[in-house]
Amino acid sequence: MATVTAPAPRTALPGLLKHPAAGKLLLLAVAAAVLVPLADARWASGAWPNALTVDLSEPLGRASDWIIDNRDSHPLFLYFFGHVSNAVVLSVRAVYLVLLAAGWAGVTAVAALVAWRVAGVRLALGTAVAFLTCGLLGMWVPTMQTLALMVVAVLVSVALGALLGLAAGLSDRTYRALRPVLDTMQVLPAFAYLLPVVLVFGIGVPAAVLATVVYAAPPMARLTALGLRGADAGVMEAVESLGTTARQRLLTARLPLARKELLLGLNQTIMMALSMAVIASVIGAGGLGDRVYQALASVDVGAALAAGIPIVLLAVVLDRVTCAAGEGLGQSGPRWTGWTYAAVAALAVAVAGRLTGRLDWPETWVVGIAEPVNRAVDWMTDHLYSGVPYVGGTADWAAHFTTWVLDPLRDGLQWLPWWSVLLIVAALAWLIGTWRTALTAVLAMAAIGVLGVWEPSLDTLSQVLAAVAVTLVLGFGTAVAAARSERCERLLRPVLDVFQTMPQFVYLIPVVALFGVGRAPAVAAAVVYALPAVVRITTQGLRQVDPAAMESSRSLGATSWQQLRQVQLPLARPALLLAVNQGVVLVLAVVIIGGLVGGGALGYDVVFGLAQGDLATGLVAGAAIVCLGLMLDRVTQPTDRRTKKGA
Repeated sequence: MATVTAPAPRTALPGLLKHPAAGKLLLLAVAAAVLVPLADARWASGAWPNALTVDLSEPLGRASDWIIDNRDSHPLFLYFFGHVSNAVVLSVRAVYLVLLAAGWAGVTAVAALVAWRVAGVRLALGTAVAFLTCGLLGMWVPTMQTLALMVVAVLVSVALGALLGLAAGLSDRTYRALRPVLDTMQVLPAFAYLLPVVLVFGIGVPAAVLATVVYAAPPMARLTALGLRGADAGVMEAVESLGTTARQRLLTARLPLARKELLLGLNQTIMMALSMAVIASVIGAGGLGDRVYQALASVDVGAALAAGIPIVLLAVVLDRVTCAAGEGLGQSGPRWTGWTYAAVAALAVAVAGRLTGRLDWPETWVVGIAEPVNRAVDWMTDHLYSGVPYVGGTADWAAHFTTWVLDPLRDGLQWLPWWSVLLIVAALAWLIGTWRTALTAVLAMAAIGVLGVWEPSLDTLSQVLAAVAVTLVLGFGTAVAAARSERCERLLRPVLDVFQTMPQFVYLIPVVALFGVGRAPAVAAAVVYALPAVVRITTQGLRQVDPAAMESSRSLGATSWQQLRQVQLPLARPALLLAVNQGVVLVLAVVIIGGLVGGGALGYDVVFGLAQGDLATGLVAGAAIVCLGLMLDRVTQPTDRRTKKGA
C-alpha cells in the first residue's frame, strides 16, 4: 500500500512548480528575501521613508505665482490663451442666441423631428416630452445655457478626439505614446485639473468648456483608434490591391468601416460632457449645473432635483438618438426628402412662435416640485435616519459599516510596511498579467510614496476597496436576475439610466440626509455611481454566453444554479473582469465627491486645493489618485499575453 501511494507527493510538487503562477510567486519570494532585509535595515519604520519623498510644493507654488503675475501681460496669454478664450465665449454665445431665437417651441420641434428622422415616432414623442418637461420644471433658460455650452464642448471634444484617434489608429508608435496620456486624462479627477485651467483662463465659460473637453475627448480618441485599427484586413488588402493611395484607403475604407465606433465615441463624449455640467458650474459654467450647485449649498434637495432632472433627460435623449443613429448606419441610403420636410416643419414652428411672441416659456406653465420633494426628504430623515425598530436607522448602518469595515481596512493597510504593500501589488499584477504589468503597477504605487501622500492614499484605497466590494456584490446579484429575466431587465433599464446620468452632486444630499457625514456616505455615493455600469456589463456578458453550451448543460440535467456556476460565469469571465475593472475606475472617480461629504484623504486634499487656490496640494493629490487608478487598472485588468507576443 505504501509503495503505491508514496510517489504521489514527489510528483505533485514538481507539477505545482511548473505552474506559471507558482514560478512567478517563487521569483517574487526570492526577490523579497534579498530586498526586504535591506529595506528594513535602511528604513526600519513601516511608513514610507521621508528620504524617498520629493517636495513639489515650492516649484508648483512658483508656477502658480508666475501664472497669476503674467496672466494679463505675457504674450502667451495675450496672443494665444486670450484668443482661445474669446473664441470659446463667442461660440457659446452664438449657439445660445440661436436657441433663444428659435424659442421653446422651435427647439422642441427641431429636437423631436431629428429624433423622428433618426429613430421613429416613439423616440420623437419621448424627446418632445423631455424638452417640455424642462420647461414645466421652470428650467428652460438654464437648459438652453447648458445645451449651448455642451454643443461647443462636444464639437471641440469630437474634433480633438477624432484627430488624436486618427493619429493613433494609423501609427503604432503614436498609439503607444498617446495611451498613457489618455489614461491620465480619463482617470485624473475633474477637480484636480479645474485649478490649473482656472489659473490660466479665470472663472467663467472658457475654463468650463476647456475642462469639459479634457474630460470628454478621450473616449472619442480611444474609439476612433479602435475603429481604424480594427478595420477588416481582407477589405483593406482588396482596396490596396486596386492601387489606392493611403489617403484614398482612409477615406473609402477605414473611415466607413469604423462608422459605428465613431458614433459610439460621439455618444460617450456627449455622456461625459453632460456629466461635467455640475462640476464645471464650480468655475462659472452657469446653466443647470449652477442651479444644482446653488441648491446643494443651501441643502435644498428639491431645487437640486428640479435642476438635475433636465440634465438626466438631456442625457437620455441624446444617448437614445445617437445609439439609434449608430444602429441605422448602412441600413438604407439618405432620404433627403424626409429631412427637407422635417426642416421646413421645424422652421415653420419656430417662425410661428416668434411671430406670436411665444419665445419664452410661460411662467404660468411652471410646476414646482421643490417643496413636495423637500417634504419627502424630511420625512425620510425623520423616520429612517435613526430609531427604526429591529433594523436600526441608516445612521446606525453607516456607523457600523465605518466601525466594522472601513476602519479595520484602513488601519490594516496603513499598518503594513510600505515594502509589503509594493510586494502585494507586484504579486497581484504579475499573477494576472506580465512582468511589465507588475512593473507599471509597482512604479505607480511607489510614485504615491515619492509624492509624500502615502498615508492618505492608503485611506482612499481602503474606501475604494470597500465600495468596489459592495458594488460587485450588488451588481453581480442584480445582473444575474436581469440576465435570466427579460421583464426584470426592462424594469431595471430606466432606473440604471437615471443612476448613470444623474449628476453625483444631486444624489449626494439624499445620501448625506440618510447616512450623515463621513466616509460611509462617500462609499454609498461611489456605489450608486458605479453600480449601473457593473450591472450592464455583467448582464450583457451573461446574455452573450453561447446558447449551445447552455442547451448542452440542460440536456445533461444541470440545474439553474449549476448552469450559472459551471457554464455562464466561466464563459462570461472576460465580461466579469471588465465589470470589475470599470467598477474600480468609476468608484475612484467619485473619491473627490466623497471629499465634500467627509470622505477625507485624497478627495479632501483636491477639494481644498481648488477652494484655496493651492496648486501644489490639489495637483499632488490628483496625481496620487491617477497613480492609484493606474495601479488598480493593472491589477484588475488581465493582459492578453498572445496580443503582447504578437505585438
